[in-house]
Amino acid sequence: MPEVLPKILVVDDDRHTRILFDRLLARTAVVSLAVDGAEARRLFAAEDFNLVLMDQRLPSDNGIDLLREFRARRPHLVGILMTGFADVRDAVAAVREGVFDYLTKPFEDLEALEAVIGKALELDRAYREIHGLRARLSSEAGTPEVIAQSPAMERVLGQIRQIAGLDTTVLLEGESGTGKELAARLIHSLSKRTDKLFLEVNCGGLPETLLESLLFGYEKGAFTGAGQANPGYFEKAHGGNLFLDEIADMSPKLQSSLLRVLQDHSFTRIGSTQARRADFRLICATNRSLLGEVKAGRFREDLYYRIAVVTVGLPPLRERAGDIVPLTAYFLDHYNAKFGKASGPLTPAALQALERCRWEGNVRELQHCIERTVALHAGGPIDVAHLFPAGEPSARAAQAAGAAPALRYQDAREEFEQQYFRHLIAAAGGNMSEAARLSGIPRQNLYVRMKRWGIVTD
Repeated sequence: MPEVLPKILVVDDDRHTRILFDRLLARTAVVSLAVDGAEARRLFAAEDFNLVLMDQRLPSDNGIDLLREFRARRPHLVGILMTGFADVRDAVAAVREGVFDYLTKPFEDLEALEAVIGKALELDRAYREIHGLRARLSSEAGTPEVIAQSPAMERVLGQIRQIAGLDTTVLLEGESGTGKELAARLIHSLSKRTDKLFLEVNCGGLPETLLESLLFGYEKGAFTGAGQANPGYFEKAHGGNLFLDEIADMSPKLQSSLLRVLQDHSFTRIGSTQARRADFRLICATNRSLLGEVKAGRFREDLYYRIAVVTVGLPPLRERAGDIVPLTAYFLDHYNAKFGKASGPLTPAALQALERCRWEGNVRELQHCIERTVALHAGGPIDVAHLFPAGEPSARAAQAAGAAPALRYQDAREEFEQQYFRHLIAAAGGNMSEAARLSGIPRQNLYVRMKRWGIVTD
């Protein structure tokens, strides 16, 4: 099947800028060109564009106003504003309107320009994946929402689809926060038992006696406080799926008891002598290598082979970098709706910081990061400092991984500009004409910028 190229609308009254983008993106996108607001409106009404590159000053329109108009019709539209007359107030207004990036012409680094466009298209793909997923789920009630674009997770989903309809025991292995519970629920939703109960027990969070009574059930008077008979999860899960999370934490005694249940699916309530039978499908999960636990003598080898009929490994988030942007977009959308807010989009620097962070807590840590950010954010674009407040563990992790410092995007840009121009004028020996030649910036524009930072004076 041929690759579907993204559609990009470029709105600029400057002929050379239109030619530049037409040539730059010819092989990677379908480019539509507009010279003014009227033509842009006509094209936008006719096509579903993945990205709009908008000039700030058009013959009869203001670029920010036109993007605002487009975003009112498509709230998740990704837009980039361009200008040949850089103004801090325009940049601030663009950021407040949710513009993905604010670029200054002329474009001196085409590779950097392509990188910005690529990141913007990645965000658009994430939004479209989420909306497509929700459309599919509307006709598949009960199916968990699984955000996965990376090859690692596509392989996992393929494996789950292959075994979900089979009545075989499944072992899910993966670090904490990788989505083992979500995978178990997905297996249930795709199985033949989806119309029956899905029951979950965390074996690591309960004392042995409580876990035993929860699984096996008990008769009235079986122990102090047992005022009436109560069926256990083995019994309740009849016809459905039983999910035992953190199975590696189960005590040796209960491991032995579980092995006997799995041999013929019969069990006895605590305080009873009557054997009962239940037909359930077992799904287990662990954040440790269960085979390693067997070798260490902490887990029964015969039970291991009973529950590890099919093993599915959930990759850590650091091995599925392609999912960070779509997961972020999903959580941002979710918590904006939940809290009644309008936070976002994320700036390119913020997205870069998220991608560079190691996420030791995996998807769960990323989810909590976005939830906290939306909860505390007043609204509008989200930058690095919003995601990683100073002193937070995640901030240190992002910094250690080489993420951008916790500065506002505009502050970081201005800091770089000052340093660049100081080095430039020094390299040119104080000669403004030579500095203009070295930088490729027109002499008058260069002089204005340097004067702004006090590098040159009248």
